Amino acid sequence: MLPLRMTIGQPGSRMNRDPARFFLLMLVWGALGLFVLYPLARLLILVFYVDGTGSMGNLAKAFSSWYNRKALLNSLLLATAVAGFGTFLGFLFAFSVTRTTLPRGFKWFFGAVVVLPFVSPPFTSSIALTLALGPNGMLMNLLHLPDFNIYGFVGTWIAETLTFFPVAFLTLAAVLSAIDPNLEDAAMSLGSSRWRAFLTVTLPLSTPGVANAFLLLFGSSLTDFATPLVMGGHTFPVLTTQAYLQITGMYDLRGGAAISFVLLVPALLVFLLQRYWVKRRSWITVTGKSEGTSPSRGAGSAAEKVILAIISAMTLFILFLYSIILWSSLVRVWGVDNRLTLENYAYVFTVGWKAVKDTVLIAVTSTVIGTVTAIAIGTLACMREITGRKTLEFVSLLDYVLPGTVVGIAYLVAFNTGPLVLTGTMAIIVALCVFRYNATGIRAIVSSLQQIDPSLEEASLGLGASRFATFRRVTLPLIVPAVITGMRYLFVVSMTAISATIFLVSVKWSLLTVRILECVTELLFAQAAAFSVVLVLIVFIAIGVISLLFRLVYPETFRHARRS
Repeated sequence: MLPLRMTIGQPGSRMNRDPARFFLLMLVWGALGLFVLYPLARLLILVFYVDGTGSMGNLAKAFSSWYNRKALLNSLLLATAVAGFGTFLGFLFAFSVTRTTLPRGFKWFFGAVVVLPFVSPPFTSSIALTLALGPNGMLMNLLHLPDFNIYGFVGTWIAETLTFFPVAFLTLAAVLSAIDPNLEDAAMSLGSSRWRAFLTVTLPLSTPGVANAFLLLFGSSLTDFATPLVMGGHTFPVLTTQAYLQITGMYDLRGGAAISFVLLVPALLVFLLQRYWVKRRSWITVTGKSEGTSPSRGAGSAAEKVILAIISAMTLFILFLYSIILWSSLVRVWGVDNRLTLENYAYVFTVGWKAVKDTVLIAVTSTVIGTVTAIAIGTLACMREITGRKTLEFVSLLDYVLPGTVVGIAYLVAFNTGPLVLTGTMAIIVALCVFRYNATGIRAIVSSLQQIDPSLEEASLGLGASRFATFRRVTLPLIVPAVITGMRYLFVVSMTAISATIFLVSVKWSLLTVRILECVTELLFAQAAAFSVVLVLIVFIAIGVISLLFRLVYPETFRHARRS
């Protein structure tokens, strides 16, 4: 039996009378304890214990180097810049597809193109950007521009923004689509212009989504190592690349873990500030009152023209970059022998077929388990009578803010020896994907639940419906956009993850992203591009299947979205 958000009763009183909810809470805490807290505890022991005694020696040794201290500052600067500009771009794209008067075909096109960087391996954008804007790049030659050094902060910032701003788009699209257009109509009926209604109604009500998007992008940039590894170079070190190189190059597990562990402090501070800011205000927009729903009127013609110009330029740039990836997958040797061929795809479906099958199976399993987990955690986190609900939400997001290399090492250390040995199995990769990459689904569901008036559930219960029936017929249909967002994100990152999973692959289980990285390191760029194209096609097919399934199960929700 699934729980419902409740806002009445003394703490623990309803919990004691609902054994099913109590069992679910214990089950969730047990899973979080095993797959989040236990690996983290083993990691703490690895970093802070030397020869059986507590010691700060590993941290002191790691940051005695000025290069590592510079890497820390660079990490914070890069994460702030990516989160700020990425959230801005994500909001513009989300607003254009949910709240403007653009034709439906344009909205679909922008929404499809914007997720291209998101559904690609993390280093694909970096490779495409290098081929376009690097030394002797295609775009530089096309526009007859002098060469400039793309490597360093600027290149890393552009590549990470392109890679991660779709996360902001997916998060904000779910929040903006849930805002009732009647609220904007009410403001305009009182004399407000469209622009003023946007500033005083739409933008404030989307604040939870904006804050959540900023948090997710900050954490994504802070923990990314693939993009800085390709674009940063020696002039712009960040902590994740330093930790990765320390572990893989110097074989210093303790030193690498110590460097990466420092990233947890700023990530947790951002999370706590976001939580404090959002909870001070009320965001309820779904009240259940029987009112006609009018189409959204947007932000005014002038503002929509500016938004359209910005997103059109970004869309063309993204299409140009990914046309390079497609082109390179169809040539024999990029830059040397540009004759067209399908040999690279034959390589994917022969030599790389096992990686394709394993990755799809792991992604599907992680998405199904992760969606159920996200709904359970998100709903429990919104129950006021549950003691420790904020702690529950915090722990559920903890793995996300940790660097991927650290999570991968923590899982390797925790599950390589007893009491539970999972190393080399599919289970350890699925567990990592579920408990590390489920943050978007959890936060989207929490944001949507915060917008629902609790009187809707109370009315259903008062009419005699069971808690399960109320959740299935009232609550779940209202949070379908958030559930779809979480499912899409979890499937995509399960297909494209590498920073953590690279430590957990084995002979029995291979991943597409690892095969792509192997091709890149062996300078097989055409084969790497073919793997990337196949991966992107699989992800788009899966996204379409997810939407189709929910459209068949909840047709009324989608009809309401189209009317809005």
